[in-house]
Amino acid sequence: MRIGLISDTHDRLPAIAELIKRMQAGGVGMVLHCGDYCAPFSLGPFHDIQMTLMGVFGRNDGDPQGLRAFAAQGIGTELFESPHSFDIAGNQVLVVHDLVDVSPSSIERHGIVVHGHTHQPEMKTRGDTLLINPGEACGWLNGAPTAAILDLESRDVEIVRLEGKEWTY
Repeated sequence: MRIGLISDTHDRLPAIAELIKRMQAGGVGMVLHCGDYCAPFSLGPFHDIQMTLMGVFGRNDGDPQGLRAFAAQGIGTELFESPHSFDIAGNQVLVVHDLVDVSPSSIERHGIVVHGHTHQPEMKTRGDTLLINPGEACGWLNGAPTAAILDLESRDVEIVRLEGKEWTY
C-alpha cells in the first residue's frame, strides 16, 4: 500500500492540487497531512480529487472549527489534534506537526512517525522507527513545494518535488 505524506500547505492551492495529482498518479489512495493547512479552503483540492485525507492540526491553523466543518463536507476526510496515533495496514503510525510535541518513548512505540513544521524534507531512522518529514507543500520558504510517497510494505520513501519557474520563489 502506498500513502501520500504532506505538510505545511499554507493555503497554496495550485501546489496542493498538483502534489495530490502526482501522488495519485504514483498509486496513492490516502494522504496523511501533518498540519498547517491554514484556511479551511486549503482542503478543497482533496475534495475535488476525492482523495482520502487524515491529518492533524498545526500551529498556523487559526480556524480549527472551520477546518473541521470543511472536512465534514467531503467523504474520507478526518482531522485530529496533534499528535494522533493509528494503525494502517498493520503499521503503527504517529502523525504530528512538530516532533518536539512528543516524547522519545512515544516515537519508539511507533513503526512510522510522520511530521512537518520544519519545512525541510527528511527521512531517518531511530531504532526501528522510520521518521519522515515530507517538507513544505507550499514552497514558500525553501523554493519548491514538496510532498512524499511512502510504500508501507517496503518502507521506501519518494520525495515529490514541483520544479519549474511556476513553483519557485
